[in-house]
Amino acid sequence: MEEAVSKTEFRNAMARVCAPVNVITTNGPAGRGGFTATAMCSVTDEPPTLLVCMNSRSAQTAMFLENHRFCVNVLSHDHRELAGKFAGSTADMEARYASADWIAMPSGTDALADAIVSFDCELSEARLVGSHHIFIGRIAGIRSRPDGNALLYFDRNYVHVPTQLGSFGG
Repeated sequence: MEEAVSKTEFRNAMARVCAPVNVITTNGPAGRGGFTATAMCSVTDEPPTLLVCMNSRSAQTAMFLENHRFCVNVLSHDHRELAGKFAGSTADMEARYASADWIAMPSGTDALADAIVSFDCELSEARLVGSHHIFIGRIAGIRSRPDGNALLYFDRNYVHVPTQLGSFGG
């Protein structure tokens, strides 16, 4: 079957989708790791579950699978530099972690102390789809703060919304 949409066309279209920026962390028997991702969303609230996507070519993939837990830290616009470090501008993992304050969650994962919200997850399923692993995480704990403006990614740039725009009724 011939591909109807090219990889480049798809990637360019996805760049036009605004998404929150997250640092996904893990800590456990396989070590301490973390990466920046926009591919995160809720799955269900019975039980509370979310998913994140990680490039399967990442050197950290095995670590996340072996640790069997991860934490999704939703970043504020103040975390732009941290997002870059966890996206790979800083190779050394300890240097990445040294650039922020962290709190250990009950599962042992690291939550960013001033994240807008942190979801402590137990890996319940991992599935390889194309070039990425989809990690399904059951929420074991949540930390949040009442303020802060989310760091967003749009058109291959970090952006932020300076004020709340209101609600659509949700």
